[in-house]
Amino acid sequence: MKLTLREIATLVNGELVGDPDIVITGISGIKEAKKGDITFLANSKYARLMETTKASAIITSREISNSSKPLLRTDNPSLAFARVVNLVASSYAKHPQGIHRSAIISDKAKLAKDVSVGAYTIIEEGVQIDEGTVIYAGCYIGAHSKIAKKCLIYPHVSIRERIEVGNRVVIHSGAVIGSDGFGFAAVKGVQEKIPQIGTVSIEDDVEIGANVTIDRARFDKTIVGKGTKIDNLVQIAHNVVIGENCIIIAQAGVSGSTTLGKGVVLAGQAGVVGHIHIGDGSVVAAQAGVTKSIPSETKVSGYPARPHDVAKRVNACVQRLPELYKKIRCLEEKVQELEEKLKKENG
Repeated sequence: MKLTLREIATLVNGELVGDPDIVITGISGIKEAKKGDITFLANSKYARLMETTKASAIITSREISNSSKPLLRTDNPSLAFARVVNLVASSYAKHPQGIHRSAIISDKAKLAKDVSVGAYTIIEEGVQIDEGTVIYAGCYIGAHSKIAKKCLIYPHVSIRERIEVGNRVVIHSGAVIGSDGFGFAAVKGVQEKIPQIGTVSIEDDVEIGANVTIDRARFDKTIVGKGTKIDNLVQIAHNVVIGENCIIIAQAGVSGSTTLGKGVVLAGQAGVVGHIHIGDGSVVAAQAGVTKSIPSETKVSGYPARPHDVAKRVNACVQRLPELYKKIRCLEEKVQELEEKLKKENG
């Protein structure tokens, strides 16, 4: 990376305060930055770090006006910095190009001319892969699956049969898309498997983290909506429908046939039971256990999950239990003393 502040200001649509010809050669956090780096400040309460950082320039919000460092003032410093990072990342990335000679591709698969396939990847019959998609080494693409344009599939991803993947989808290593839903019926004490013959549909601009598992539907589709981002180690069960632009953070789990509306956030280790609905824009806090449907624009926490303000009051009471226990023991002893005294007086 080697850009002037003027060029970066154009990239992020920022207001430049300082020397436009300063050359930026790297990016870093505000504490770790060194001369030649550009950094960012998203929260004004950390403004004191602007005077101690060694960065050559800082991307800030428009409310910041004074600094000894050159500034790029923007509406959203985090987003602006992300654009700079993406520029650098694109220069670092070296994706596979062409079809590796060790890849095993069915004669009945259809790959666009500029699709890239890494070593030892297996692509079964009836698969269709569109323009610009890159599949790294050691992946498995099951029969009759469809992967649309400009997707990026990292090493050791398994995409089972009849799966649909939209445009510009990113799937990180170890993810399994379309494994069997967890369906069994007890027959005379023996668990009999219920066939899972549905599929999974991943819509456009979804990103799926490492070691995520998304189960196929029993009959219809498990759906991950457009623009949704899923962190590492998340479990999505069969027949789940996830709306557009949701955020699902690491180690969360969604049970079968539950639906999430648009813009839902599930924080880390949140758990959601099956056959319920979480409304648009709702937030489920970390480690919350959701046992019933949640209205739109609601924040819940705790187990069982309650509206966050209620959960905070409940937690405050729980924290006082040791003190309350001591008081109750003390009161019990006093009551016992009074009862014994009354017995003696009444002879």
